[in-house]
Amino acid sequence: MEDMKKRDKNTRIVDFLNECGMLRKTPRTGYQFLGTGNENVAEHSFRTAVIGHVLAIMADADVARTTYMCLFHDLHEARTGDFNYVNRIYNSSERTEALRHAVSGTGIEEDILGYWEELEETASLEAKLAQDADQLDFILNLKEESDLGNKYAGDWLAIALERVRTQWGQELARTIAETDHKDWWFLRPDHEWWTRKNGKDKRE
Repeated sequence: MEDMKKRDKNTRIVDFLNECGMLRKTPRTGYQFLGTGNENVAEHSFRTAVIGHVLAIMADADVARTTYMCLFHDLHEARTGDFNYVNRIYNSSERTEALRHAVSGTGIEEDILGYWEELEETASLEAKLAQDADQLDFILNLKEESDLGNKYAGDWLAIALERVRTQWGQELARTIAETDHKDWWFLRPDHEWWTRKNGKDKRE
């Protein structure tokens, strides 16, 4: 870390952005036990941020703060990796220290660490919404795997639904559990679209 202190702010920002890119290469490890499905931390963080944005609007909360907490909530995993529930029995990580090292010298320390501290305290409405967004992304994935035939995903889904904290999160969680994951595209065209050879007019 001593060498990093000698780097100028712009260089440290570039270091930080390169580190963010490592999340694309960092797998979420719980799917090893589920047997199907996979994603990396960057993919998870993106939809979590979108969900947090939506929840904050629903709850009339601070949209930006909620979204930013979601966006950066797993940034430390670029350094620590993602520990699944069995890993955590035998391993621990200094998540706050990893995040502090990641942003050191960038000029954005106060913002990023502030979001992290608020999320960890989980006292504000925005932090609770961000925690729910994290779970709802997982719930969406579990519902998809369940729809595709993984019977264990249904067991996991029932447990994940109990973790949701806020009324807005619970509303969405219930709807996710009741909605087929493919409806958004499969039900969009009328039935005749599917029965035509390639969507062209019948006369052709």
